[in-house]
Amino acid sequence: MLKLDILVLSVHPDDAELGCSGTILKHIALGKKVGIVDLTRGELGTRGSAEIREQEAAASAKILGLTLRENLGLPDGFFENSREHQLEVIAAIRKYQPAIVITNAYHDRHPDHGRANELVEAAAFLSGLRKIETFADGVAQEAWRPDHVLHFIQDNYIKPDILIDVTDYWDKKIESIYAFGSQFYNPDWQGEPQTYISSPEFINVVAARASEFGKSIKVKYAEGFTSRKILGVDSLFSLK
Repeated sequence: MLKLDILVLSVHPDDAELGCSGTILKHIALGKKVGIVDLTRGELGTRGSAEIREQEAAASAKILGLTLRENLGLPDGFFENSREHQLEVIAAIRKYQPAIVITNAYHDRHPDHGRANELVEAAAFLSGLRKIETFADGVAQEAWRPDHVLHFIQDNYIKPDILIDVTDYWDKKIESIYAFGSQFYNPDWQGEPQTYISSPEFINVVAARASEFGKSIKVKYAEGFTSRKILGVDSLFSLK
C-alpha cells in the first residue's frame, strides 16, 4: 500500500496549483510524499476540454514532483455532498491514508469550491468509521481518519488560520499553474473565449494575495489555510 503524508482533494484540475502548490513543493522538498486526487475533470470549463486538462494535470504533476495524481471523475458542476460521492472520496482517503488532507475553500466565487469543501470535510470524518464499508480491488479497506483537514484560500478573501512561507518555491508554483495553458494566459489560446482567469492580469491577483499573506509573517510570499479544528504548536517559539 502506498501511504501519503499529504493528500490534496480539490475539485478542479488546477485548483491545487492555484491554492497550495507552493506548500506542496515545500513539503516534497522536506521528503514528504504528496499526491493530488482531483474530484472532477473540469469538463464544464469554458476553455479547453476534459482531455486537454488531463494532459495539463499530468504535466503539472511532473513539475511539482507528486507521488501520484488521480481523478475521481465526479460530474463537474453537478457532484453532490451525497452518500454516493462521499463513498468515492472515503475510498480515496482510505487508499492512501494521509496524515493531512487539503481541500477547497469554505466558500468562493465558484460554487463548486464550497460544495467540494463540504464533501471532503464530511468524507474525511466518515472515513474513520469502521462500519462504513468501502473496497479497493475487491478488498475491504481499513477505516482511516486524517489528523487534519486544511482548506486553501481561493478567489474570495478568507482570513487564514495558518500561513506557510512559500517564497523559495514561488517560481515553480507559477510554472505549475501555467502548465494549464488552456485555462490561464497563453497566446496560443487567443481564439478561445476569454475568461476571468485567462487574462494576463489574473496571475497578478494570485501574486498579490500571496504577497499580502507573506507580509503578515515577514516573508515575500505565503499561502494561507483555514481549519475547522483548533491547531496547536509545540511552543511559543514555533510562532513566526
